[in-house]
Amino acid sequence: MASRRGSTSVVLPSGQTLPSYTRSSEDDDGLPHATKKKMADHLRKYESLFTLTPQRMRIIVEAFKESLELGLAKHGQVVPMIPTYVFGWPSGQETGKYLAVDLGGTNLRVCLVTLEGDGKFEITQSKYRLSEEQKQDDGQKLFDFCAECLKAFIDSNIEAEVIEKDHILPLGFTFSYPCSQDRIDHGVLIRWTKGFGAANTEGHDVVAMFRQSLAKHSVPAEVVALTCDTTGTLIASHYVNPKTRIACIFGTGCNAAYMERVGDIPKIANLGIDPNAEMAINCEWGAFDSFEHENLPRTKYDIIIDETSNKPGEQAFEKLISGRYLGEILRLIICELIDEGVLFLGQNTYKIEIPYSFDTAFLSLMESDPTDELLMIIGIFSHFFALETTLAERQFFRALAKLVARRAARLSACGIAAIVSKMGYLEEGCAVGADGSLYNKYPMFAERIHEGLQDIFGEKGKNIITTHAEDGSGIGSAIVAAMTKVRRNAGIYPNL
Repeated sequence: MASRRGSTSVVLPSGQTLPSYTRSSEDDDGLPHATKKKMADHLRKYESLFTLTPQRMRIIVEAFKESLELGLAKHGQVVPMIPTYVFGWPSGQETGKYLAVDLGGTNLRVCLVTLEGDGKFEITQSKYRLSEEQKQDDGQKLFDFCAECLKAFIDSNIEAEVIEKDHILPLGFTFSYPCSQDRIDHGVLIRWTKGFGAANTEGHDVVAMFRQSLAKHSVPAEVVALTCDTTGTLIASHYVNPKTRIACIFGTGCNAAYMERVGDIPKIANLGIDPNAEMAINCEWGAFDSFEHENLPRTKYDIIIDETSNKPGEQAFEKLISGRYLGEILRLIICELIDEGVLFLGQNTYKIEIPYSFDTAFLSLMESDPTDELLMIIGIFSHFFALETTLAERQFFRALAKLVARRAARLSACGIAAIVSKMGYLEEGCAVGADGSLYNKYPMFAERIHEGLQDIFGEKGKNIITTHAEDGSGIGSAIVAAMTKVRRNAGIYPNL
């Protein structure tokens, strides 16, 4: 397949003879210095597009707060602010054995969690791979598979004398797909995400389907609570560190959860819950600024990503900050410069012209390349895209990666700041339990969030610290099951 460029008569002085991975810094001296200057000129243009000023961030925070308030006031809003029916914080003294099942995007994870009180726990777990066929097959069959795996897991733990025989264990079910819940052990799937398409499941109560499969396979487990991973992360992080007030996921998707006063959730006023009670809210904040696009600083590259996505207009915030899209933003900029005749003249560029071929992990590697010649970046371009680069180009790519990732971290800070500001956590400070591949693996992502919080709040922004979150879909789910059992046994809102 020929490149759109074809081979033109202009060939960069670096020629086509670059032996992979070796470069001495003198190699670039043959370049016309205009190339370095030209790259610097282009970089200035992208800096102005991708840089968020503190003033702009504060404006975004205000709009974000309004969106959160609206979602609490009325059903069916852009940011849905889903009530989770998880009442209040764990005491840290929850004890006992609980099962947790997490139906994730790639694996089914089954855990046995022993809560020991004092914020301590033990966990044993098994993972079962989900095939692409299972993700698209009938929904009841999918839950049958979950039940069979759980049964095998329980049986092996009975044999090992970890679980007593004939003992029915309470189970927390982590199901991180959009559901409408009107009590904690019920959830109607609104729509599949993450590549699932199992038939006869959307519009159905997934807890009822799972219970049916558990009964069919005689599994000694009782589904007590249905939660999403973000809510579980909030509860697990607080169990271990009681200063935690907010949980966030920054990975392929993005989301946040926090604890709200029931009196400040007008849309559930009809349930007759004590207004001073507290309930965890699953924000689903990736949808912020969707459809209207009034508040977020979208560039033309972001608009291309949105318009060519499978859900145009939706998940506007997520498309600017999630790991799924950062590599694609950078790839679109590179392709634009190829079209303008700035980059890779006379080289065959078809590989880098394939959408989503530039992984966000490449940005992470580019930013952490420790060598003067940026050998890691030589490797990425030569190995994955069969393209040769000059040092000036590599320095430019690295600077671009930083711009795109820094914007993502600073926008993430705006989301955190909106909850902090809404709840009045700034003065006393709080911990934010954060999880997800960007937060855990992308260099400087956490530091850039903290820098963003200080740009928004000034010196007091230092009171808000992010910490590595505890495992939400395993530990968190088990703690929620424990809390729910205690609450219902005490006759507190037993129907919720």
